[in-house]
This record gives sequence, structure tokens and C-alpha cells, in this order.
Amino acid sequence: MLDFINETERSVGTYLYGRKIYQMMIGWETDPSVAAQSPKSAEFARIWQRADKVVFSSTLQEVSTERTRIERSFDLETVGTIKASVDHDLAVSGVGLAPTAWRMDLIDEVHLFIAPILVGGGQRMFPDQVRHPLELLDERRFGNGMVFVRYTVTS
Repeated sequence: MLDFINETERSVGTYLYGRKIYQMMIGWETDPSVAAQSPKSAEFARIWQRADKVVFSSTLQEVSTERTRIERSFDLETVGTIKASVDHDLAVSGVGLAPTAWRMDLIDEVHLFIAPILVGGGQRMFPDQVRHPLELLDERRFGNGMVFVRYTVTS
């Protein structure tokens, strides 16, 4: 499965993160034992480290990874400027950013990994009163019960 994740992440050149997801991901650069788990983990670490990271946070004071900067607000002008300045894919991650990106019509594709476990609670990924038709582009099943689905957002 990590081979598949590496393949899908290879096209991402910039990650747009909320503070919590950024802090969860920094181990791919700051903790050598994470990448040392397997050759596939090491490959993911290289992919992640090569990408730019923009952390949207009003509380984070500094970043601990290379190719990373902080922006204070996730707004259409800031994201539009980032999008216009790159020629590669952007990925949006974070419970605060994803719903906002949906409301601002910034999502072109949806990549979902569905895990075979039900956990109640938490914040929702899809905001209320937002409706976008989707067209299925790809689906994969993995031996561990995970399912990946990829949709394009249609008009």
C-alpha cells in the first residue's frame, strides 16, 4: 500500500497544511527512525521532504522542517497566489482547511483513503451546505481492508 501512496504523492509539489496535520507529519523529516522503518517509508520521506509546505496557523511561531513557511490566514487571495506560482499539484490537508477549501471552490480532485474502522466523533471533512458533483476516476482495494477512491469535481 505504501507503494501506491508514494505513487499518488509524487505529483504533489506543495502541501497546504493546518497546524495539527503539519505537526503530525514533521517526523518524516525530523525523526530518522520514521524513514528507517522500510525502503518504502524512506521513499515517502524523500517525496515529502522535496515538497514545499505551507502551514496555515495563527498560533504556530516557527517551523521545524525545510521548505516550509507559515501563513496566518487561509483565504482565497493567499491560496490563489500560491496556486498561480506553481506548476505542480497542491494538496490540502487538515480538519480546518479542507472544509474551507470546499467552501471556496478550490478542490479539483478528492483522494480518500477509507480505513476499516469506525471511530465516532471528531470534526467533519465535508462542510454543511456545500454540494459538488463528483465523478469517480479510480478505486483501489488493499489487502488490509483499506479502500482508496479518487474523484474529480465536476461542474
